[in-house]
This record gives sequence, C-alpha cells and structure tokens, in this order.
Amino acid sequence: MVARMAANTLTPRKGQIGSRAEQAPRMGWLDALRGIAAMVVVFEHSLDVLLPEVRQTASPWFDFGRYGVFVFFIVSGYVVPFSLERRGSVREFWAGRFFRLYPAWFVAVALALLLGAAGASYGLPGGLGDRPWASAVAHLTMLQDLLGVPNVVNVFWTLTYEMVFYLLVTAMFVAGVHRSSARVALGFGVGAAIMGVALPSGLLVSRWPDGTILVTVLLLAGGLAAMISGRRGARRAGVAVVATLALTLLVLNSRIGAIESLCIIATMFAGTAVRGVQDGRLRTWPAIAMIAVVPVFTLAAGLRSPTTWALHANPDPLGVDWSIAVGAAWLTFLGGLALRRHRMPRFLVWSGLISYSLYLLHPLVIQGIWHAAGRDPGSLPGLVRLGWGVALVAAVLVSASLAHRYVERPAQRLGRRLTARWSSRRRGAPEPARS
Repeated sequence: MVARMAANTLTPRKGQIGSRAEQAPRMGWLDALRGIAAMVVVFEHSLDVLLPEVRQTASPWFDFGRYGVFVFFIVSGYVVPFSLERRGSVREFWAGRFFRLYPAWFVAVALALLLGAAGASYGLPGGLGDRPWASAVAHLTMLQDLLGVPNVVNVFWTLTYEMVFYLLVTAMFVAGVHRSSARVALGFGVGAAIMGVALPSGLLVSRWPDGTILVTVLLLAGGLAAMISGRRGARRAGVAVVATLALTLLVLNSRIGAIESLCIIATMFAGTAVRGVQDGRLRTWPAIAMIAVVPVFTLAAGLRSPTTWALHANPDPLGVDWSIAVGAAWLTFLGGLALRRHRMPRFLVWSGLISYSLYLLHPLVIQGIWHAAGRDPGSLPGLVRLGWGVALVAAVLVSASLAHRYVERPAQRLGRRLTARWSSRRRGAPEPARS
C-alpha cells in the first residue's frame, strides 16, 4: 500500500512571507524519511536489550542511532526555517513550536518519572536528584544537554540541538539574513573540521553549574522577548543576545563535544540550503558547491581527535562508524529528495506522522520490556527474544499512535487556533511604532 505525494508547496514566494499563517501541506516523502529514521533509532536502542550480537558485530562499523538522528536533523533543516518564513511572525512561530514539541515531551517526562519511581526502568540519571530545581529548569528550556544536566529520557539530547537551531534561525530571520543558510552551513562545517578539535566540552558548567543555567534562562527569555518586540533597537539586541548565547553553549559547553555539535548545526543549515536551492531562493551553483562541501567537512571532522589541550574533551575521535552513519543519512535524504514525486509506502508515511511520539516514548517501552523480560533478555533463547521483539515493536507503535492522536494532534489544533487569532489581529491592527 502506498500514499500519494503532496506537491512541494510549503515554501511561499518572497512576496507571500507573513501573508497568512495557514497550515502547510504535508509532504509524504519527508514523513517517510522520518519514519525510517525513527524505526532505525528504535532498532539501535533495542540492540543491547535483545540483540547484543548485532551490537558487537555491526556497531564498530555503523552507528545506527547517529544515522537516524542525522536524518531527522537534515529533515528539520529542510522544513523548519520555512515555517517561520511562512508565518512571518516570531511569536507565532515559537507558539507553534511550543504546541508541537512540549505536550508529548511532558508526557514522556511524566512516564519516565513514574517508571523510575516504580523500579520498572533502568532508573533515572543520578545527577537529576542532586540539583532537582536546576535540572527541571534546564529541561524546560530543552537546552539541558548543553547545561550539564543529564537527560530524563536519553533521546532528549537531540532536542537540545533542535532548539539551538531554532534560536539561530529566528535570529537570522529577525536580522534579515535568513537567505544565508548555505554560507552558515559552510561556516559551521569548516569550524567543526578545523577548530572543533581544540574546543572544550562542558567548560562553563564545570565551573559555574547553577550560574550557567540561571544566566541561560534569563538571556533566553530576554532575547526572545526582545525579538518579538516592535522596537527595532530591542529586536537587534535580542538577535545579538540569542545568537551569542546559542553559539557560546555550542562552542564551550557541549556534552557530546564541539566537533559533533558544530557538525549537527552545519548539517541542519545545509538542509535549509537544499530547500533554498530547490525553491529558487539561492543562487544554484554557488549554493550547491557550499552544500556539497558540508558533508565532506563533517565526515572529515568525525575522524579527527581533539587536541590534548581541549579541556574536558573526549580524546577519541567520533570514529569511522559515526562518519559512515552521517554519510548514509545524507544519501538517504538525497534519495528521498530524488523520489519526492513518487508514491511512498504507507507504513513509512504513517510512521513518520507519529515519529515524534515514537521517538520520545520508545526508550521507555524498551525499558519496560527489559524489566518484564527479567532484566536480561539478551541471554534468552532466540525464539523467546523474537517474541519480545515483536511485543516491543507493537507496544512502541501503539503507544506512539495513541500519543499522537490524543496528545499531539489536540495540542497542535489548539496552537493553530491561537496563532490564527494572533495573525488576524496582526493583519487588522496598525503597525507598532518603531524607534
């Protein structure tokens, strides 16, 4: 069974930016890519529980988890910035992001806490209880992985980089340089390959743990508030604050290391540039040349080891398995792009539709299976493990489908109603005074 593709009509022309905040049509090929990415991440996280032999054999050569999340990163880069342009309003964009991300996120946090309290999971990271209020505040910003706070659910770390990308995209939009995505991608790629090896990890939180979180929250709130202000000077100040905050955390405070952090942002902006070329917003050949260089620098960066004077950095390179996985993610995305006018398998499209809930909830389902199977299912006979694997996949799909239907969709409808109301007021009201 297959689903027919929607036309590529998401991105408005320049004269249409901010004209209406209507919902954009979904593109089936992007949902199919999300479905592939989500299922591969589920497979990665189930290896230690059900397939330790595959982990030992394949993992040295291919990082399934990084493959999946980099597909997600490229797709986000391709889609999200044009949501902001379509709306033409920073306030409406962030309201949409809130209702898109936080409701299912709250459900995942609540379930993780309940399973941890009941002893039906691996347990919560120890560092969360040491500074509960700081941990809670850091998680609410979704920047916890750059603030020295362990993730309540292990997959939450990728949301931190999504959030950094949103902040940078917003700052570029307000500053009027949002058509520079190819150059920005190239800059981050070059930075990862050349400077990433010398940059520290967790520098700020190792010295001022609570202070770093407090300052981040204050700057984040103040910067976003300034960028939605009607005053030109305040908006410029907001751009400077938000961009500086995002770059400082990336460069000095990353848990995973500056090399991978910069590679992630380079990859997302490269996805944005691909969309810009496709829609005729960027000069084709210069942009293509810059986009093509980004994966090359990214793969090269993955093979470099941090210098001995890069404080707190992991001395080992990301590795061949990481570089191969990132390269495969790019090939998968480009394959989907080439096939965008073809029909996509219904299961993949549907999996992509529920992929956010699937991504957030699957670690909790895996931990529940681990607990129910005696906490060592990897030692069970093959047929028994197969049965648990079928149960795992079914439970993941059912839980994600329910969360999408009863949490994500109602929240998104509420968000669309609110942003439509704001959009109507904005179009009908006189322009705010600027100074």
